[in-house]
Amino acid sequence: MDSFPRTALAIGEAIQRGELDPVALTRHCLAKAKDSDAVFISLTPDRALAEAEAAAQRRRYGTALGPLDGVPLAWKDLFNITGSLTTAGSQVLAEAPAKCDAAAVRHAAGAGMVCIGKTNLTELAYSGLGLNPHYGTPHHTPGGGEPRVPGGSSSGSAVAVAKGIVPAAIGTDTAGSLRVPAAFNGLVSYRPSQARHSREGVTPLAYSLDTIGVMATSLEDCLAIDDAMRGQAVQVREPADPECTVIVLDTACLDDERVEQGVRQNLEKSAERLANAGFHLVRRKLASISDTLDLIQCHGWLGAAEAYTEYRELLERDAAKDMDPRVRQRLLGAQKMTPDSVVTLYRQRRALQSQLRHELAGATLLTPTVAHAAPLLAPLKDDPERFAEVNLATLRLSMVASLLDAPAVALPSGVDEQQHTSIQLTAPCGEDEALLRVALAASYHTDCPTDPEQARCLP
Repeated sequence: MDSFPRTALAIGEAIQRGELDPVALTRHCLAKAKDSDAVFISLTPDRALAEAEAAAQRRRYGTALGPLDGVPLAWKDLFNITGSLTTAGSQVLAEAPAKCDAAAVRHAAGAGMVCIGKTNLTELAYSGLGLNPHYGTPHHTPGGGEPRVPGGSSSGSAVAVAKGIVPAAIGTDTAGSLRVPAAFNGLVSYRPSQARHSREGVTPLAYSLDTIGVMATSLEDCLAIDDAMRGQAVQVREPADPECTVIVLDTACLDDERVEQGVRQNLEKSAERLANAGFHLVRRKLASISDTLDLIQCHGWLGAAEAYTEYRELLERDAAKDMDPRVRQRLLGAQKMTPDSVVTLYRQRRALQSQLRHELAGATLLTPTVAHAAPLLAPLKDDPERFAEVNLATLRLSMVASLLDAPAVALPSGVDEQQHTSIQLTAPCGEDEALLRVALAASYHTDCPTDPEQARCLP
C-alpha cells in the first residue's frame, strides 16, 4: 500500500508505535478506492474517518482495542452496513439503506477496524468468474497482458487487496467465492466451517452452504480478522510441528487432464517443499473426494437448488429482466433438478462428510484450489455458453469443500505464464483450528508471502 505496510497486522503495529496515523491511512485508502475501476460499489467515507479518528485517539490514550485497531477493511456488498444500500451486486434488490450493521461488521468495528466501503461482486454472488454488467468487472491482471477474470463471486474484495487499496477484505464462499478470487489474484483466503460465524445481516445465496471469510496477503491477517469478526480477541496460534503433521496429496488431481500443467507442476513443487520441511507427505487417492465430485456431476449442485428457492419470487417479477442474464439463466436452470436429486444430495452430504473424516484420520488434505489459472476476460463476456462452461470448470474443485462444509485455506503456489496458481489445504467439518495450525506451518514453506515471525509478535 504505497509507503504503508502491506499486512493488516503490520499496519496495526505501526499505528500502535505511533509510526502511522490511522486518519492519514484512511484518507489514502479512500482516495485509492475512489480512483479504482469497478472495485467498489459504494464507499463509507464519513464512517471511515470517524472510526479512524477514534482509533487515533485511543492510541494517544493507550487504550487500543487490539492489534487491528485503526486498520482499514473492505466488505463485499452482501453485508449490511448502517446507512448504506446492500446491492448484492444487483440493481433490483436494494430498496432502503440498512438500519444496522451485520454481526460480522459490528464485531470488526468493535475491534477498531475501519470500514472503507463495499466491494463489487457477481450479481447475487452467483458465479466463480466475477463478471458484473451493472457495476463493471474489476481485474488486476499480472504481466500487463489482456485482462483476466478476477474470480468470483468476491471479485471486488480480491482486487481491492491485490491492488493494495486495503490490506484485507471480507467475502463469502458458497462454492468457492473466497478461494477462487484469492487463487486468481495471488492471495490467501480461509473458508471457515459454517458454524464458526454468524451470518446475521448477510444477503444469502444458499443457506446451507454460505459462509463468510477473509482474503489478505498473509494467513496471519486472515486469522486475526476472522477472530475479530467473531467478536473474539485475536489469538496467537502456534504453527503445527511439521514432524508431527501428515498431509495427504490427493493423487487423483495429478492424473486429471482438466488440471492445467502449470497448476499441477506448482502443486508438485509445493508438495516437495513441504516434504523437505519435515511434513509427512502421503500420496494417495481419497474416495470421499472422487465420490463427492461424482455426486455433483450426477445430481447437480445443491447450491443451485437453494439459490433458486431463495430467489424464485424475484425471478417471477418483471424486475428479473434487469438481472445479469447469465445469473438469471443459471438460477432458472435449477428448475430442472428433480426432488430425488436434491434429497440425494442432502443425504449423501452427511455420509461423505463422515467418509472424509475417516479417510483423513487427523491428516490434512492437499489439492489445487482451482484447476486452471485465471482465464481471459473478453471471450467470456459475450458468449453465454462458454461462460457457463468455464464457470463450472472453475468451481469444480472448490465445490467439494463447500458441499462437505470443510474448512479450507487457499495459499499461493507460484505462477504459470505470469498468472497465479494456488494450493488448498482442507480438513473435515469443524476441525478449523487444527487446519489453521497446519496451514500456518505450511505457509512458511510455500510461495505464500507470509512472515513467520509475524505470528509471534502480536501484543
